[in-house]
Amino acid sequence: METADTSTQAPGEVAPHHSFLFPIGYSNSSECGYCRRSRGGQSAKRYSYYAIATSLTPAFYQKLVDRCWRRSGTLLYRPNPRHSCCPHYTLRLDSTQFKPTKDQRQAVNRFNRHIIGDTYAREAARLHPRSRAEVRRRHNVFDLVERIHEPETDVLKSPPAPDHVFTVTLEPDTFTEEKYDVFENYQRIVHDEPPDKISRNGFKRFLCNSPLSRGTMVGAGGKERQLGSFHQCYRIDGKLVAVGVLDLLPDCVSAVYFLYHESIHWLNPGKLGALREIALAREAGYRWWYPGYYVHNCAKMRYKIEYKPQYVLDPEDLRWYPLDKEALARFDSRHYVCFSREQQADEKGSYDEGIHGGTTEPPLPEVAGTNSNRTETSKARENDEEEEEEDEGEEG
Repeated sequence: METADTSTQAPGEVAPHHSFLFPIGYSNSSECGYCRRSRGGQSAKRYSYYAIATSLTPAFYQKLVDRCWRRSGTLLYRPNPRHSCCPHYTLRLDSTQFKPTKDQRQAVNRFNRHIIGDTYAREAARLHPRSRAEVRRRHNVFDLVERIHEPETDVLKSPPAPDHVFTVTLEPDTFTEEKYDVFENYQRIVHDEPPDKISRNGFKRFLCNSPLSRGTMVGAGGKERQLGSFHQCYRIDGKLVAVGVLDLLPDCVSAVYFLYHESIHWLNPGKLGALREIALAREAGYRWWYPGYYVHNCAKMRYKIEYKPQYVLDPEDLRWYPLDKEALARFDSRHYVCFSREQQADEKGSYDEGIHGGTTEPPLPEVAGTNSNRTETSKARENDEEEEEEDEGEEG
């Protein structure tokens, strides 16, 4: 399938390119990494549509993401939540309306104190005193963008010198041994993955060299925004300690995966990474932060709903609905939730269980094409199953 972006572009925007997608088919995975069901035991139901992308424009991928698709390396997939044992839902957060919770603010402040140190804090207060108005403002208002950047070496006033040198850089999503060392440590220690399941090829396949083209665009406010796939690299005293894998799209910062070295686990790096990505969405003008799929019955996914306000994409009418207490209550009481149909049912005063997540499985469509297409479908299922455990990482 070949698609082209033909919209008019402002000066500085990425030049038009084509997106090349090769449909694979619709099939059921043999195992679910969320509920641990498999065909050997209780039946797994992981029906998804699959395609392979050799080239994707950020604008076209934005449209796919807003239609419940995600990518894993070059593999594109759209789960069918109505016929899945663990329904997947697309979430997004409005960074301009985001207000961090007390716990999230404390995580940022704790990390900043660790980097800056008590000696720097005392000396800086003496050498570079804040005005009363500034002290009052900081006491009353937690400016996320300001606090996130506060411990960075190029932001700190000197002298004095902080306890640690902290830098964050946005780099191309290319493979390096430095990045792989952090990935290997994260998968083996934090995810408890067997060493023989961790490989450089796996890291390259899923988290490096994505099919997204890189470029820039100028937003409505005149801000230039990066587009494409990047690695947001966190270094302390010159050592790489964390990597956020990001897809930067015209209207969002899409979180792909976050990995970190075990040595900083105590600093809540997953939480800090999410907050920095939200800050990036706000300050660079992307506005929306997409934390990836949400699976309600997976405990490891619950951290995602701690960031508010969020919206959930209806898998049928493709509109966004508030992820509020009422929505979460629906998730608690239903296996599958379609918000547009729920809304209609509320208006009619009736609820059709047959429509909302009945247990009847659809027949598996035959994949059109040659036997090689069927082989690709099998490979796609295997890749999807491998990626299950890696879905966006987890909060530290």
